[in-house]
Amino acid sequence: MNAEAFWITGVRQAEIRNLTLPPATPTQVTVRSLYSAISRGTESLVFNGTVPPSEYQRMRAPFQEGDFPFPVKYGYINVGLVEAGPEHLLGKEVFCLYPHQSRYIVAADAVTPIPSNIPAARAVLCANLETAINALWDAQPNIGDRITVVGAGVVGCLVAWLAAAIPGCEVELVDINRHREPIAQELGVDFKLPAQASHERDLVIHASASEQGLQTALELAGFEATILELSWYGDKAVSIPLGQAFHSQRLQIRSSQVGQIAPAQRSRWDYQRRLALAMRLLEDATLDCLISGESDFRTLPETLGQLVSKGENVLCHRIRYHQT
Repeated sequence: MNAEAFWITGVRQAEIRNLTLPPATPTQVTVRSLYSAISRGTESLVFNGTVPPSEYQRMRAPFQEGDFPFPVKYGYINVGLVEAGPEHLLGKEVFCLYPHQSRYIVAADAVTPIPSNIPAARAVLCANLETAINALWDAQPNIGDRITVVGAGVVGCLVAWLAAAIPGCEVELVDINRHREPIAQELGVDFKLPAQASHERDLVIHASASEQGLQTALELAGFEATILELSWYGDKAVSIPLGQAFHSQRLQIRSSQVGQIAPAQRSRWDYQRRLALAMRLLEDATLDCLISGESDFRTLPETLGQLVSKGENVLCHRIRYHQT
């Protein structure tokens, strides 16, 4: 069986490669891709060749082929249709942490069925929503907290949307891009430019992947508040002001990363349970506003370069596959 796969072959260089799939075993599924999506932050780092050598192993996607820096088949957002496999999965739409590829074969337990009330086209948000869930588990917000999310990319928007559902919480989404305001309104959260943002916040979650954004997060935090750092900077050094009021305010900076279940949940949750939770939360059609564009799989080498250049204007970009 033939398939096509997207490979990053050098700094800002990519191509579609043909391959032949081996026969599937009885415990595997053959999946025909319907959609995948670009995780712009992470995939931009890979595309630009800015993954630091110290992170080559930890940055590996679950079904990555090749090694950093290049060439690599990288990605972890795929929605497809099971064409062959165990009877309980046959004909089901599923989510898998698989790279951009037209067809693939994986173990049956590596796919998560998509509930019938969730459109396959929306399910591409599942991985980003899982990251947002883990971030709030790490942040441990309280009822009634004043919460600010700095950075209105797709993960920041999802964190703000989740936080707004906590009773009594006052949530602000802060970004330098005014075009994010309608998105925030659809998600039910207040939008502020940095100069307008409220201070003395109980919890600040930073997701802009910029030095300026992290500085804003520190400035907005109240006495003994937590700043949760959700951004990942690759090999870029980041300078932050740990003088000024950092010590007198007794601020705490804590990291969050989706590769490990948050400590408070780890004894009872595994990756499959967390992914299933993200899938259930996708029932809300409001989240469709986070899909900022769609393009054809065969144009992906050109599309990724364009999206990296657009930067802040991109949320979740969906890739559509031909029905063959």
